[in-house]
Amino acid sequence: SHWKRMDIGNRSLVTEFILVGLTKDLEIQVLLFFLFLGIYIITVAGNLGLVTLIRLTSQLHTPMYYFLFNLSCIDLCYSSVITPKLLVNFVSKRNTISYAGCMTQLFFYCFFVNAECYVLTVMAYDRYVAICKPLLYKVTMSPLVCSLMAVIVYLGAFIAAWAHTGCMLRLTFCDANTINHYMCDILPLLELSCTSTHINELVVLIIVGFDVAVPGLTVIVSYVFILSSILRISSTEGRSKAFSTCSSHIIVVSVFFGSGAFMYLHPSSVLSMNQKKVSTIFYTILVPMLNPLIYSFRNKEVKVALKKTLSRNISF
Repeated sequence: SHWKRMDIGNRSLVTEFILVGLTKDLEIQVLLFFLFLGIYIITVAGNLGLVTLIRLTSQLHTPMYYFLFNLSCIDLCYSSVITPKLLVNFVSKRNTISYAGCMTQLFFYCFFVNAECYVLTVMAYDRYVAICKPLLYKVTMSPLVCSLMAVIVYLGAFIAAWAHTGCMLRLTFCDANTINHYMCDILPLLELSCTSTHINELVVLIIVGFDVAVPGLTVIVSYVFILSSILRISSTEGRSKAFSTCSSHIIVVSVFFGSGAFMYLHPSSVLSMNQKKVSTIFYTILVPMLNPLIYSFRNKEVKVALKKTLSRNISF
């Protein structure tokens, strides 16, 4: 694929892309349309609910919930960058996206996926401070520090998204304009370029490598310390309480990093594009829905706040 033809002279440049989507089978398309519509409704309701609950409940104005608030906002935007277009794809005859639309989707997808990655990392650090250095917690995770961390998260995500998209804008797309995917993702787009994609592949390697290594290491190291702290707690009750504040986060991190690493970190020949599409569904569509569910069902404080809010509203 690297000695793609360079003579662009009399060839038309691509102004729109055709998205292959998930399946050509009409019956399955109808089924998937309702399935993904259901998932999207749950995602929006769950994340909006969590955002509203954290906003309204003063007991939840702590660092942990501040980051959970950010995570829910990210998930809400993240799923909205991808799912509505996917739903349109299931019902439209000709499934196209303009060049500008494609680059915009790519940018926001990269932005939110990186932001999610960094927020989950910060949340691991927050749990580490809470469990391993409880006396210093209020100082270490002061509102100023939390705001600073949030700024770093979004700034990092912006830089990563701009690096990917900026490199993509350099490429020329000639005749091939059919993306074997349901969205504008990096790897399927690189396959279509008629100019060299070396720099892009390097950028993907550097950023994805960073996104796996740094957050991955931070999360693992945090949890090694957390586990050793939890094991030192003498009372069983104390241990289970400490562990329960981490378990939601561990589940979310495993699903997100697991499916992401599965998608990007292996030779492209190992997985067919169809298998890649399925693994992308995990972290583009399922993770944003699972996060609020995992955090609300496994979390006592959220349950209590929800009961209070509901009973207050019902009694009016």
